[in-house]
Amino acid sequence: MSVSAGSSHTDIKTTGWIAYLPPSLRPYALLARLDRPVGTWLLFLPGVWGILLPQHVGLGERVRLIILFGIGSLVMRAAGCVVNDMWDRDIDRKVTRTAGRPLASGALSMKQAAVFLVLLLLAGLGVLLQLNRLSWLLGASSLILVALYPLAKRFTWWPQLVMGFTFGFGAPMGYAAAAGQLSWAQAALYAATIFWQLGFDTIYGFQDMEDDARIGVKSTSRLWVNKARGFIVTCYGISAVLLAVAGVLSHTGPAFWPLAVLPVALMVRQGWSVSPHNPVLCLAQFRFNREIGITVALALLAGALSA
Repeated sequence: MSVSAGSSHTDIKTTGWIAYLPPSLRPYALLARLDRPVGTWLLFLPGVWGILLPQHVGLGERVRLIILFGIGSLVMRAAGCVVNDMWDRDIDRKVTRTAGRPLASGALSMKQAAVFLVLLLLAGLGVLLQLNRLSWLLGASSLILVALYPLAKRFTWWPQLVMGFTFGFGAPMGYAAAAGQLSWAQAALYAATIFWQLGFDTIYGFQDMEDDARIGVKSTSRLWVNKARGFIVTCYGISAVLLAVAGVLSHTGPAFWPLAVLPVALMVRQGWSVSPHNPVLCLAQFRFNREIGITVALALLAGALSA
């Protein structure tokens, strides 16, 4: 196994509740990233935003959809991780942070991963069938992004942007499930989600720059490392403006606006404090976007209740 001799930094967690699983199940839990639920949150929250944005949707229906999207996010995030690791197992072996992943380390075979992927996709299909037909169409089309995202780093300097389109797809999915249609408000929300995720995934990618450069993997993080703060603040700033546009177009209630100041302030503060060569800080800042996303959801909920 070829791993850089530098930092031993990794975000894989084999302690905690994972350690209490039967040994045969632990690699599957790690493959699905169940040790790191922040990724599930970051997939789930744009869906919650989409569910909360359209006005005059019953509270009971919103709750039902949020529960379904929670289950779906857990399952589809796991499926996306399996696809990613199947594509990237050779690259992962050469990167310190990812060398311990089950496929890269040989803890699971490609056949075992493929069977696991099928089971996850069947579970995701079960959730999707509980939604309306427009959501079926959007859900099926999202699989294209899930399949292609791992290839982006091989051909473009903007894989984090592709990730934004992929992980942010919950926003139009949630809106369609709640409203039964798409709209310009939904388009603005999706764009806001993409720029938000471009920002925080660029921060995440700063952890791997040395290994990425050594093995020739491209990333937005490497491209903008010398102008990191300006780039992240710009991404977050555009996201904030687009979020405001979505609020205006959806005629959200007045309570949205004062509460929306908090996530914007948190994003700007994070952008100005970015330190690309501090991987521990980058990981902590990446994880904090769960809290930022929750504050956006609370602002949208307040807007829906006050409309």
